[in-house]
Amino acid sequence: MHVHARSATANTNMQRILKFSLVLTLLYVIATFFFGLRAHSLALISEAGHNVSDFLALALSFVAVYLQTRPATDRNTFGYQRAGVLAAFVNALTLMVLAGWIAIAAIHRFAEPVTVQPRLMMMVAAAGVIMNGAIAALLWKFSGDVNIRSVFLHMLGDTLSTAAVILGGFGILVTHQQWIDPLLSLLIAAMILYSSFGIVRETLHILLEGTPRSLHLADVRKAMQQVEGVINVHDLHIWSLGSNSHALSSHVQVTDMNLAESEALLERVNHQLRDHFGINHTTIQVEVTDCPTVDGCCSPPEPEVIDGHSHHHHGPGGHTHSHAH
Repeated sequence: MHVHARSATANTNMQRILKFSLVLTLLYVIATFFFGLRAHSLALISEAGHNVSDFLALALSFVAVYLQTRPATDRNTFGYQRAGVLAAFVNALTLMVLAGWIAIAAIHRFAEPVTVQPRLMMMVAAAGVIMNGAIAALLWKFSGDVNIRSVFLHMLGDTLSTAAVILGGFGILVTHQQWIDPLLSLLIAAMILYSSFGIVRETLHILLEGTPRSLHLADVRKAMQQVEGVINVHDLHIWSLGSNSHALSSHVQVTDMNLAESEALLERVNHQLRDHFGINHTTIQVEVTDCPTVDGCCSPPEPEVIDGHSHHHHGPGGHTHSHAH
């Protein structure tokens, strides 16, 4: 099996950024919770809770990036490419739970208003905007990976929600309306829930081995059938090993040809898949048009009996498997 993984340099840079982000986030969680209690601000305490989930998300992603660098083994033949997908799935679920908690607390505070200290609330939130914005900017470069994208959305959501806390603090300072604080909390919860749902849907699709959302099965089949010598494509399956690594298996029916011609045909098919769809790992079974089929698969011909002895004829349409490099 050959899979084109990220370079070692990219993984090292990713781990360095995640370490830096972990330290900053932990310090901010402590500060936000402490000053949230002092300011009696549910919105600020909600931000502390949100940042706790961010810390866990960053930690999970760090572990996942490390696991993804480990090579495939006889026990784990695809390696640990889905470690990042699992991390993103867990991160998104924890965010959804957190959003529910924030919403319940906000509704309770509507019934029992609490006076907040808007100036302190705004100062702490301003520090949060700078920190979360810096981390989100660092992670954006690697956001093509669903694992990193889940953390990137965490941090981007934090940046926006913390900016909303600043505006809310200003609104309370000017109007003295305490309901602004729980209303902000509800908006933050809704934003968390929305971003989390998208990650859960994407990771579940990968874990259930659905066709990658960026690909259309009909387009891939059409491209394969356009290769000279290919008569038909069936039993076509495409799935994701990780967020950016796709695999394909298929039966390809061809005209009668010799072994060298079939190898050249497979190379042309793999060229189409690799260059046009980014599919680097393929397993393709070649079948000739006059080969008898059983349950949709080409079966070897019956042995010919000559002078009481069985003779097997191995034509060019035998089962040929191709692993793309």
